[in-house]
Amino acid sequence: MILSDQALDQLFREARTHNGWQEKPVDDAVLEQLMKLVLLGPTSANSSPGRFVFVKTPEGKEKLRPALAPGNLEKTMAAPVTAIVGMDMAFYEHLPKLFPHADARSWFAGNDKLIADTAFRNSTLQGGYLILAARALGLDTGAMSGFDAAKVDEAFFAGTTVKSNFLINLGYGDPAKLLPRSPRFTFDEAARIV
Repeated sequence: MILSDQALDQLFREARTHNGWQEKPVDDAVLEQLMKLVLLGPTSANSSPGRFVFVKTPEGKEKLRPALAPGNLEKTMAAPVTAIVGMDMAFYEHLPKLFPHADARSWFAGNDKLIADTAFRNSTLQGGYLILAARALGLDTGAMSGFDAAKVDEAFFAGTTVKSNFLINLGYGDPAKLLPRSPRFTFDEAARIV
C-alpha cells in the first residue's frame, strides 16, 4: 500500500527543519509513543545501539547549555524537548537478547573498529527514524551536530558506555521562523541506476 499524498507531505515534502518553536509542551506520553516507533526500525543484526535522552526540564536544558555551539543555543533552549541521540559502545552485549538465533556478540567483541562503525551507523539510522516518527506523530524537528560531544557525554552519559552522536530539537515549530527551503539535488545529481 502506498501512503497518501497527505502522509508523504507530512513526512517529507512539506516537512521542514525547524529553528523556532511554539510555547507548547510535548507530553511524556508522546515521547513514549515516539520511542515505540523508533525501536521498530531496522538496524544491523537488530543491534539497536541508539540510546536517547529527552531533555525537557529547565535543569536538563541548563546541563546542555555549555555544550551547545553559539548558533544552536537560542533555538535549543527554546525547544520544548531536545533529544540526545547517543550510541551504546557496548551494544553487542545485548545481542544474545536482541539477535538470539546466532552468536552475534562474538562478531563484535574485541573488534573496536566494527563496534564503532556499527554503533555510529545504526544509532544515526535510529536518529533518522526518530525524525520520521516525530513527524508522523505531528511533531516538528530540528536535527543538529553543532555541539561539544565530550561535554554532552560528561553531563548525560558519565559512567556509562554511551557516547553522544547528534541532537534533535522536538516540539511544535513556529512557521514564522522557518527559513526558505534549501535547494535539493535532482535524481541524476544524486543517484544512478546500473
